Order: sequence, then structure tokens, then C-alpha cells
Amino acid sequence: MKVAIGADHGGFELKEQIKPLLAELGHDVEDVGCFSLDSVDYPEQAKEVSKMVSDGTVDRGILICGTGIGMSITANRFKGVRAALCHELFTARMSREHNDANILCMGGRVIGPGLAREMVKIWLATPFEGVRHKRRINMIDGVC
Repeated sequence: MKVAIGADHGGFELKEQIKPLLAELGHDVEDVGCFSLDSVDYPEQAKEVSKMVSDGTVDRGILICGTGIGMSITANRFKGVRAALCHELFTARMSREHNDANILCMGGRVIGPGLAREMVKIWLATPFEGVRHKRRINMIDGVC
């Protein structure tokens, strides 16, 4: 699977810990930045990852800022993007099972690297359940 990842300065360190995991799991990783702890504006990275997911350049995306809130708000403005802000394992799994989330948003100042790694593993491995949930996804995609 091809996965784009992006972060601002608040998520930079967590992004750098998640990237090797993605490669270890056999995914192709496209890192859109940021590339240091220097302050940046999170919408820039959110836009890059969201465009790639929206146009099919990548299969999924991961966005990390201090809380994950700004990234999720920005990402969900793009057609076909279903970005889920998750802070624990249950919502990471459910965002895929029921919502077919294609971008995972996390807060680098909210969760630690161990939990984040487990969330990413579950999120990438969990298939969309479809059936009754597909109708709802179609409703979302038709409105946005």
C-alpha cells in the first residue's frame, strides 16, 4: 500500500518514529514534511497528503500535529477524504471498519509513540466492513 505521511513541528518527532514502522510493514512511504522541529503551518502538510489521497496518488494518509485537530479539520475539506482523529485503539479500528477512513490523524502531544505505533498497525490492517456502512459513506461523499 502507498501511504503519505505529513506533520507539523508538533508532530514531527512522532512522524519520524512512524515512518520506519510503515516501511517495516512493507508500505511505500511518501513523506511530505515537515523535516525539522522548526515551526511550520500545519495546513501545508495536511493539504499535500489530502490532495494525494483525494486524487488516488496514494492509498491512505497519516497526518500528525500537536493535537491532530487542525490536521483533521483541514483534511476533511477535500473531496473523497475521510480523515479520522483518533487517540486510542478502538477509534482507530472503528474509523476503518465503519467509516472507511483514508487518513489517520493523531496528536503528537497527546499520545506516545508506543500507542501511536499500535494504532497505525490496526488502522492499516483493518478492512472496511461495507454493507450498511457503505450507504452512509456514499451519503457523506455525495454531500461533501
